[in-house]
Amino acid sequence: MLWGLWIVLGVCVGLVVIVGIYVVGIYNQLVQLQNRYENSFSQIEVQLKRRYDLIPNLVETVKGYMAHERETLEAVIQARNQAVTGLQQAAGDPSNAAAMQMLAGAEQGLTGALGKLFALSESYPDLKANQNMAQLTEEITSTENKVAFARQAYNDSVTSYNTYKETFPPVAVAGIFGHSQNAQLLEFDSAAIAEAPKVSFS
Repeated sequence: MLWGLWIVLGVCVGLVVIVGIYVVGIYNQLVQLQNRYENSFSQIEVQLKRRYDLIPNLVETVKGYMAHERETLEAVIQARNQAVTGLQQAAGDPSNAAAMQMLAGAEQGLTGALGKLFALSESYPDLKANQNMAQLTEEITSTENKVAFARQAYNDSVTSYNTYKETFPPVAVAGIFGHSQNAQLLEFDSAAIAEAPKVSFS
């Protein structure tokens, strides 16, 4: 009788240990996937900051040639400032849907403002021939492409995280460990990304 009780107790303890190990495994996987998408977002952040840093130099270069296009230049600076604010909020919590939507909207606005600026610059032959302008345009275009790649990697990481935490059995324990909220995809207008600002200086 006593031996039977010990066997039952041993089996119960064994099951608890097995379940505990399994739950720890789920927790560790959730943390790894979360760290992966947060790191992926930091790569986007690096590239966007680089682009934001290039824009004031671009505006200064253009200003001397396009004195009558003040409204366009101000629109670029305003769009850049909104994008900086959006990035700061999104970087604080990439799982915040409102912050990610704000960033996406600000980025689309900035891409549109830059596109208008580059289109207007076609009417200024001296500006098109400016070597500093050519270099800045090339750097901005290159940065746009890097943003697109980084965004794709981030969205892949977010999808992996969200998919894992929504499957069973992780879904049963994710909320207990603070993983109840889905990470947010960062979606720009695909046409705007595909048409990164390009200017021909030929």
